[in-house]
Amino acid sequence: MKNLVSKKDDLLNNFLGIYFIAVLMLWFKTYITQKAQFELGVEGFLQQFLLIINPLGSAMLFLGFSFLFRGKRKYTSLVVVYTLMSILLYANVVYYRFFSDFITLPTIFQTQNFGDLGGSVLSLLKPYDILFFVDVFVMFYLRFSRKIQKETNRFGNKKAMAIIAFALVVSILNLGLAESSRPQLLTRGFDRNYIVKYLGMYNYTIYDSVETMKASSQRALADSSDITEVINYTKSNYANPNAKYFGAAKGMNVIYLHLESFQNFIIDYKLNGEEVTPFLNSLTKDDNTAYFDNFFHQTGQGKTSDAEFMLENSLFGLPQGSAFITKAQNMYQAAPSILKDYGYTSAVFHGNNGSFWNRNVIYKSFGYDNFFDASYYDTSSSEDMAEYGLLDKPFFEQSESLLSSLPQPFYTKFITVGNHYPYKMNQDLVTIDKADTGDASVDNYFQTARYADEAIEQFFNQLKELGLYDNTMIVLYGDHYGISDNHNKAMEQVIGKDITPYESTNLQRVPLLIHVPGMQGETNHTYGGQIDLLPTVLHLLGIDTQNFIQSGSDLLSEEHNEIVPFRNGDFVSPTIYSINEKLYDNKTGLPLDDSQLELANAIKNEVEHKLGFSDKVVNGDLLRFYTPPQYTPVDPSQYNYFKDTHVESN
Repeated sequence: MKNLVSKKDDLLNNFLGIYFIAVLMLWFKTYITQKAQFELGVEGFLQQFLLIINPLGSAMLFLGFSFLFRGKRKYTSLVVVYTLMSILLYANVVYYRFFSDFITLPTIFQTQNFGDLGGSVLSLLKPYDILFFVDVFVMFYLRFSRKIQKETNRFGNKKAMAIIAFALVVSILNLGLAESSRPQLLTRGFDRNYIVKYLGMYNYTIYDSVETMKASSQRALADSSDITEVINYTKSNYANPNAKYFGAAKGMNVIYLHLESFQNFIIDYKLNGEEVTPFLNSLTKDDNTAYFDNFFHQTGQGKTSDAEFMLENSLFGLPQGSAFITKAQNMYQAAPSILKDYGYTSAVFHGNNGSFWNRNVIYKSFGYDNFFDASYYDTSSSEDMAEYGLLDKPFFEQSESLLSSLPQPFYTKFITVGNHYPYKMNQDLVTIDKADTGDASVDNYFQTARYADEAIEQFFNQLKELGLYDNTMIVLYGDHYGISDNHNKAMEQVIGKDITPYESTNLQRVPLLIHVPGMQGETNHTYGGQIDLLPTVLHLLGIDTQNFIQSGSDLLSEEHNEIVPFRNGDFVSPTIYSINEKLYDNKTGLPLDDSQLELANAIKNEVEHKLGFSDKVVNGDLLRFYTPPQYTPVDPSQYNYFKDTHVESN
């Protein structure tokens, strides 16, 4: 017994012993977290082995920085690094619970949004989360306990180098095995899930930091020659407008209704025999409405801001973070600026803070004349407020006078917030019961979706009363999923079948309804995504898009490309789905037959090219080198959205 106690004391009174205790604890915690908290799709012995070893090399390497210090400072540095790595791991766990994604360096700079998140963040926290920091308390005990002697001698350089070398060998072995399982892992890294699965959370953070710095440097290195290849690519992918629809809305006002967190499964869905969205259901069958039932959101980490970015520019959001935050100063050729040359006034209506998603900055780069944020609305009544701003019904009511003040024709966007996670609502305002899956987010979703549906009907009636309805094209679109993969067990009860990766992808459909008075409407089964909205809307207005740099194509064109890329490099099409490195037959939902692999690989390459060209434009700010014929570039300094100067500036 004395020998065991002596060995324990020797271990704790030796810095190397405490270092290895820290490595083992962090290794074990990270492995368990990656296994239990993230849906990484780990399959086969090699991927299981990589998941086990990938935290080891990075834990040894990062904690090994403590060897650079002398005396008690090496203990302090060990605890500091350990704590920071634990915080990084836990932050990704919380982030993943809602976004099914991992934090990137640009998302860290989106902290200006955090103050508005309120209970949405709190709802993601779990009582057992304290377990993520039990080992951190152990490390603090080892550092500050007087029962443990602190070794003050400088750690031998040879020993330190040997440990660092071993950590590098483990990391290099990890990378080599990962490359053997998925070639070009780091050069084709659209999907962060792959990087975490093969290399681990901490190595992913290094990779992300390098990729972010590379993207940031692209603008400085870009020149006018870079735009030539992009122009040639976009022209080769241009889809001629359909003569049946081209100009169907010429001269009309345009209103976008941004349907927060709306998924398409809710259309025509009945809960306990009752329609959840009766008004939207009726609108899909309206004679003047084109309803697209194979329309997918294509957002990345920017979520709502990505959806806006795509519909305004027909360019993809960024692989990391939000272009609204990191690329707000770029030159754009967005819808408001294009339509300005055709006599349109533009405005955004949103009952939340103007700084949320940096809207009050990037809207100027888009050329929006007006941005009516929360400062233009009466938000004094708590009963009228949701977590992200003014509830939809009072929002539309208070927007009426602002809309009436705009010269016609106008191009406008109304951003709703009522149907937003965590989908809580005052029960005095609801008109439908909750679902009964046992998952609060899923169960509440139906009540907030019904509320949003009623608010939209109210707004349509307001437009009729204002005399605007008959001369306005109204585009309703879902911005992104409302219920993430983390709620698939509950969603299986909702849709009545198992949610395979194929079915999960189908749940990424969001509504798209385009209502044009006088246009012959129908349910359109064309495959498309948010990247296709701008050319579609411009062609309906009778404005040809062939001279603009756009990644999408007109949904109503007979030449429309029905391959729908996702931000992570996956795609869907009428025949083939590519999901998490696996291919599926869209007719059966089963793994793809070998006879179609050549076609699937060709589509994969096309998707990578399309995403790559879009990223090249955005990261390089290439539109500053190209002005289309008869287009007037935007001068952001000409816009002022402050309420007290609104009249003078417009």
